[in-house]
Amino acid sequence: MSDTYQVENNAIDGEDNMGSLYHSNAQIKIGSLLDQEGRFFVATELSLDISQQDISEYRLDAKDELKPDICAYVEAPVVPSKEDDIVKVSKMPDLAIEILSPRQAVSYLIRKIKAYFELGVKSCWLVMPSLYEVRVFSQPHSYKTFDTQRNTDIIDDIMDINLPIDKVFVRYKTIATK
Repeated sequence: MSDTYQVENNAIDGEDNMGSLYHSNAQIKIGSLLDQEGRFFVATELSLDISQQDISEYRLDAKDELKPDICAYVEAPVVPSKEDDIVKVSKMPDLAIEILSPRQAVSYLIRKIKAYFELGVKSCWLVMPSLYEVRVFSQPHSYKTFDTQRNTDIIDDIMDINLPIDKVFVRYKTIATK
């Protein structure tokens, strides 16, 4: 099966303004840790082409694309040539990671995770930086919770990933109030 693709020639409209300090820091740390494993092609904010799929039941307001905060592929998507960049990828990642930001509801990200599974993603993570917690979903309704108080590692049995949780979350200095 070949990948469909769109060659980059214009900026993409509809920039998603969901980032925050904790969100962006967790995104770079997790992406970097997965990349260091050397087993995955890792991308952030990659547009996944869902134009041939009907995921309306998940109420995501997404008709043509979904964009995980981080995705990882065991085998990278195929590019038409080294000179062309792809702005929308039809090959679903093996792992999709969503990071909760202050402007999002957990219920929205859970619906998004359920949609990823329907699209063929094998494993999904929901990262909640303010709680220092990661939920690793192996199925739409089945997950394990990892947090900095009870766990030393984030373990994803489906993807055979074991990441030190203390390298994912930074303890931020706060201003003491009187």
